[in-house]
Amino acid sequence: MLNSLFGDSDSRRIGEALYFDAVEQARQPYLYSDMGVPDTVDGRFDMIATHVFLILHRLKAGGDETQAASQALFDAMFGDMDRGLREMGAGDLGVGRRVKAMAKAFYGRVAAYENGLETSGGALAEAVLRNVFRGDEAEREAAKMLADYISRQSSALSGQPLAAFLSGKVAFAATAPSGDATGIS
Repeated sequence: MLNSLFGDSDSRRIGEALYFDAVEQARQPYLYSDMGVPDTVDGRFDMIATHVFLILHRLKAGGDETQAASQALFDAMFGDMDRGLREMGAGDLGVGRRVKAMAKAFYGRVAAYENGLETSGGALAEAVLRNVFRGDEAEREAAKMLADYISRQSSALSGQPLAAFLSGKVAFAATAPSGDATGIS
């Protein structure tokens, strides 16, 4: 529907703007220094995937109205992943296979995080432990902190009008290094 209202280039622009906001938030130093996310290629992918998931989770509430924006966001993310792999020297034949594996990993995280947000009992922290910290039990507290962060971000985004998202604007909750919410960034 967004494509029919605005055209493909507007939809792509919106997806890229949403993706830019997700990446900017995923690069916040406190995620790595205070919440223990590994500052590695995998850890950065996990944070980008988490923030894209949060936007997609909010857009999901808009039904058909937000479908084109969701698809454009997904396309922007995986277009960037493709470019990044090529810049890191991956050969043309290997890029498609790697992007496909990344998409599969992303879909797995989406399902696990959706379930974690909809249920209680620590399901989100378990999903974070499994995906971000690769099941390392020594990182259980970090996984709980990151799960709380994801829940706070989801709540903050759910309070924002869909119209903002459909214009390419996301306002993630600002979180101080201590983990305390300080408002909207």
